[in-house]
Amino acid sequence: MRHIIAIRLQNEAGALTRVAGLFSTRGYNIESLSVAPTEDPTVSRITLVTSGSESVIAQINAQLLKLVDVASVEDMTGGEHLARELMLIKVHASNARLEALTDLVHRAGGRVLAPNPGSFIIELASTEVQISQFIAEVGAFGEVLEVVRSGALGIAHANPKLHAVK
Repeated sequence: MRHIIAIRLQNEAGALTRVAGLFSTRGYNIESLSVAPTEDPTVSRITLVTSGSESVIAQINAQLLKLVDVASVEDMTGGEHLARELMLIKVHASNARLEALTDLVHRAGGRVLAPNPGSFIIELASTEVQISQFIAEVGAFGEVLEVVRSGALGIAHANPKLHAVK
């Protein structure tokens, strides 16, 4: 099962390397990884997507909490949360298809960042499934030249399920 895990860790040199190292040494795969500062400049938040059984995820969470730099771990899977990806996509479209392509972008909730037919660039923030569907639909309007996706970002509706401060 796919899990979105939020990790708060100290902004220290090597902290991200230790988290990634935990996954690689134990043979766990990271499907996506996003790191950014939080409201506290001494703390960063990692949003990590991985797959595994409940017991494997419980083991990952326990191992993460043992790392010196990790302040908290929250597995948002199964609880009420919002998850979104950001995607930028570059499409080569003919002038005749630009209006229809723009309509598709607006229906999907996206924005046109560069409306040039040779490199029509679109921004879309949505769920993983909706972004994948959008990519498939865009192919009907032109040639997809490049796709860049952020991976999942998630936030819980309520208080975190697991919050352990050392």
